[in-house]
Amino acid sequence: MPDHSLHLAGAQETRQQGFTLIEMLIAVAIIGIVAGIAYPSYTRYVERSLRTDAHAGLLQAASEMERCYSRQYNYTGCAITTTSPDGNYAITAAAGDSNDGGFILTATTTQTDGCDSGIQFNARGERMPVACW
Repeated sequence: MPDHSLHLAGAQETRQQGFTLIEMLIAVAIIGIVAGIAYPSYTRYVERSLRTDAHAGLLQAASEMERCYSRQYNYTGCAITTTSPDGNYAITAAAGDSNDGGFILTATTTQTDGCDSGIQFNARGERMPVACW
């Protein structure tokens, strides 16, 4: 009687190992789905963190405007820090009227932060546009 155990053991050793095309396609599809879900979330996170820099800069400039007002009882001629703490935004001050409390601060950037226009803060503490705060 022939010994088949030796024959089977030899067959297992010569069997090729690796990934089939279908396994590779499934792996690529799963990676594509995960990337499709994760990338938009990551972009929103980056935009929010960028806007946080604008918020800090606007609040710092507003504090400087109020300190200046407490000394000279006027917002005209007040000096402010013109960049956000991380340097991502340029901050400008404009004279306001009775509707906005006396000044409007605007933070603008060349980077994509998810806002269509500059982020604003006025003397009454109003934050515009609301979606960017």
